[in-house]
Amino acid sequence: MIQPFIVGITGGSGSGKTLFLRTLMDSFKPGEICVLSQDNYYKPLHLQPRDENGMVNFDVPDSINVEEYEKDLNALKEGKSVERLEYTFNHPEKKPQVLFFEPAPIIVVEGIFVLYFEHLAKLVDLKIFIDAKEHIKLKRRIERDKAERGIGVEEVLYQYQYHVAPTFEKFILPFKQAADLIIPNNDGFNQAMDILVSYLRGKVDQ
Repeated sequence: MIQPFIVGITGGSGSGKTLFLRTLMDSFKPGEICVLSQDNYYKPLHLQPRDENGMVNFDVPDSINVEEYEKDLNALKEGKSVERLEYTFNHPEKKPQVLFFEPAPIIVVEGIFVLYFEHLAKLVDLKIFIDAKEHIKLKRRIERDKAERGIGVEEVLYQYQYHVAPTFEKFILPFKQAADLIIPNNDGFNQAMDILVSYLRGKVDQ
C-alpha cells in the first residue's frame, strides 16, 4: 500500500485556514485529497474546560479529544474509512451529520493545535502555518462567529481577549518556526496556493 502524504495546516483563529482549505480542496478531484478537521474532535460540551468566570473555553488543548483525532488519522493512513459525528458547537437545535472520510493520496489535518500535539505532529510530512495580522484575525473571528455560531460581538471580544489571544501566544505561535511553510494571509494567498498545489500534485501523480 502506498503511504499517503500528510499535510498539517495550523495558524491562529481567524488566520483564514478555512478558506485556504476550501481552495486547496477545490484544486483536486474527489478521491485525491481528504481533510480531517480538528473542529470535529471537540469534547462534549459538559466536558469542556471553563475559565474563572465559568465561560466555556474551546481555545485550549484540553478541549480536544486528541486520542480520537490521532486514531482516525492512523486509520486513514492504513487505508481504512472513517466515520465521525459532526460537532455543532453551541447549536443544540442543529442535528449533527455523520461525516465520512475516505483514504486518499493526500491527507490534510488542520486545526489550531495540530503542531502542538506532539504525537499528531510526528505523523505530518509537511507542516504549514497560516499567518495574519492580529486586527485582521479579530475581524474575521467576529464575522465568523456571528454568521456560523450566533455569537454576539461582546462575547467574541471576551473570548478573544481571555481565550484566543493567550492560547495563540502559548500553544500556537511557539510552533510557527517548526513549520515548513509560513504563509502570510492578510489579503490573499494565491501565489502560495499555486506553489503548494503544484507540489502536492506531484505527490498524487507519482
